[in-house]
Amino acid sequence: MTSNVKTVGILTAHPGKEAQLRSLLEGLIGPSRSEPGNLRYDLWTDSSEPGVFVLDELYLDADAAAAHQASPHFQHYRANVGALADRRALSLKAVVVG
Repeated sequence: MTSNVKTVGILTAHPGKEAQLRSLLEGLIGPSRSEPGNLRYDLWTDSSEPGVFVLDELYLDADAAAAHQASPHFQHYRANVGALADRRALSLKAVVVG
C-alpha cells in the first residue's frame, strides 16, 4: 500500500516582505498542482496575522514529494525564501483521515 505524504509549511514574512513572500508562494501553486502525484497544494493566510502563510501539500507518495522538491519552481522558492521569511515545515503521518 502506498502512503500519501502530507507537508505543511508555515512561513512568517520578515517585516515589509509580506507582498514579496505572497508573490513567491503564489508562483508555486500552478506548477505544483500540475505535477504528477500532487493531490493538493493550497496556500492559506492567517486572518489575524496577514504575514503568516501556510502551505498545505499532499502527494501520492514519497517519490512524488521528492520530485516536487527537485522541481525548478521549488528550487527557485528555496533560493529566495530565506530573504523573505522564517519558515517551518512539518512532515505529517495520517492518524485518522477522512
